[in-house]
Amino acid sequence: MPAETTSLFRARVPAARLRKAEKILSRLGMKPGDAFNMLLAQIELRQGLPFEVTTRPSVILTAEQQAAEWQEAYGAY
Repeated sequence: MPAETTSLFRARVPAARLRKAEKILSRLGMKPGDAFNMLLAQIELRQGLPFEVTTRPSVILTAEQQAAEWQEAYGAY
């Protein structure tokens, strides 16, 4: 099987954001490049972003609403 061709991707990100993300990713045993590859894989699979991007404010659920959603999806806890 031939070796897969790779591309180098560079991006400017705020240093503080990268440091915080690296700490979290490290706990998951990942590097930023791993997370970026996962994001690209999800974009490819879903033919779009794997999350909603909107200017509309999201609805904040109350604790009771969250519990009801959980129970409906997963049963009693």
